[in-house]
Amino acid sequence: MTSSPVLDPEAIAGLRALSPDDGDAFLREIVGIFLEDTPARLRELHASLAKGDVPAFTRAAHSIKGSSSNIGATELRATAEKLEHHAKQQGLTGVAPLQAAVEAAFARAEVELRKLLG
Repeated sequence: MTSSPVLDPEAIAGLRALSPDDGDAFLREIVGIFLEDTPARLRELHASLAKGDVPAFTRAAHSIKGSSSNIGATELRATAEKLEHHAKQQGLTGVAPLQAAVEAAFARAEVELRKLLG
């Protein structure tokens, strides 16, 4: 298990504060985009790994890192950052465990985000 929380309550509160009177409509929209986009980035990781395309793999990991940071998915952000750095520094050799950890962290974030939205 990781020491990072799955979701950062302060980040969620910050998103809510951007549109406090909308009954969480903005938060739902942002979370919806994240939940729709991230699986596409995960597929990009798989495709670029299969092709041996380090730049595309690194971009996908970077995108996951950024979007998870924006939504407050701290565990996913930290894991995607490790994956991005590994790919930049060492290429794609040995990325499978970190890639699996990113996928697992996304699954946990997805569960928590769906709970948050009811």
